Amino acid sequence: MISAHEMHSVTGADLPGVRWRKSSPSNNGGSCVEAATLGRAHLARDSKDPAGPVLAFAPAEWTTFIKAAKAGSFDLR
Repeated sequence: MISAHEMHSVTGADLPGVRWRKSSPSNNGGSCVEAATLGRAHLARDSKDPAGPVLAFAPAEWTTFIKAAKAGSFDLR
């Protein structure tokens, strides 16, 4: 298994067994982010490029990101 520390150069192609999810309101318009977990790491990737780069976050970083997203911090105005 790949540790969160080793995720700096991992792509979606390196993670064939990971179960990726995207928001149910997603309209398949191509602007979606998919999320997954691997051990304690939280992963994110571009749904348009499933074999492309994967971002990995520690649990505290992921929690901060989710709180900010729910608060509307990333909404386009």
